[in-house]
Amino acid sequence: MALITYLTRIQFDFGALKLLEAELQLMGMRRPLIVTDKGVIAAGLWAKVKEQLPGNMPITIYDGTPENPTEAAMRDALKVYKEEGCDGIIAIGGGSPMDLAKAVALMATHPGPSLQAYSFVEGGAGKITAAVAPMVAIPTTSGTGSEVSRGGVIIMDSGRKLAIGSPYLIPRLALIDPELTMSLPPHLTAGTGMDALTHNIECYLANVFNPPADSIALDGLEKAWKYVERATKDGQDREARYNMAVAAMEGAMVFQKGLGAVHALSHPTGGLKGYRLHHGTLNAIYLPAVLRFNEPAVGDKFKRVAQVMGLPESEANADGVANAVSALNERLGIPKGLGAAGLAQDTIEKIADGAMGDHCHLSTPRQPTKAQYIDLIEQSWG
Repeated sequence: MALITYLTRIQFDFGALKLLEAELQLMGMRRPLIVTDKGVIAAGLWAKVKEQLPGNMPITIYDGTPENPTEAAMRDALKVYKEEGCDGIIAIGGGSPMDLAKAVALMATHPGPSLQAYSFVEGGAGKITAAVAPMVAIPTTSGTGSEVSRGGVIIMDSGRKLAIGSPYLIPRLALIDPELTMSLPPHLTAGTGMDALTHNIECYLANVFNPPADSIALDGLEKAWKYVERATKDGQDREARYNMAVAAMEGAMVFQKGLGAVHALSHPTGGLKGYRLHHGTLNAIYLPAVLRFNEPAVGDKFKRVAQVMGLPESEANADGVANAVSALNERLGIPKGLGAAGLAQDTIEKIADGAMGDHCHLSTPRQPTKAQYIDLIEQSWG
């Protein structure tokens, strides 16, 4: 069993779930709110977690997490947290339950009523204090890495999909057991895996000086590139599942550096009303066009990217890397473009406006204008 104490306390390995009871005793958490979703319940994953909880521990469950968590769902879960006198949160699932749990942990201890006031783009990070309720994160996917990240993305009451973030929002414990990802179906393995891959490559290319983050991002990219296809084709491939869990963890560790235009686009796209668009899948669709757009601003970084992806020297450029990503998307069954994913063209301008106001716009190596964002969307249409 591997104990990692980088950014937070991380228990990582097959079988790490068995450490849950001891870790809760160490934290002093006695009455947790379980934040999850109905898919995790139906898959039997909550039952596996429950087996590791103390038999006399009061258990309160909130399983109403939407596919894209909302401020309204946060209020519902917060009400349960307060009514039941909870003293912490255990989040089980993918990025949605974990992001929602972070919002609940924040608003359980900070003045409201608006969660949006704590968002990055409204200068809210400085308002978040160490009073945030303690949280344990148990991922059942290998994608967002929210179990070790300082932020979460929520659709606010205003309709904007915005990030809240602070070092105080990093879960006190990340309990990463790749066994919990073994039953993830192929399409979700592909989408979440491409989310992890995008995190690593965007963080490496971001316009912020952070050499340690660059090193971690390159290792995460190498693992995601090598193993996402294997994990998608054979969900019982333990080596692939293990390494994808590492790639997801590393991709979120380097959020400290920043992301870029892919996420600036996928956030408002995922927040569109009337659609059910998977965040990682959107990242995969947008990534090739953004890679080509960024080339003039990243120097020789594409040579290093191509090297860790195992591409020949002749493809050590933005076009070569983008073509390789597009080919991987096709092999994974990712929709060929936004149109194939079901998006209507009357959403383009709204997405571009949202991208201009997204916090990831600030760290992209080459900041697009609104017209350039529209062009990137059109290039990604398929």
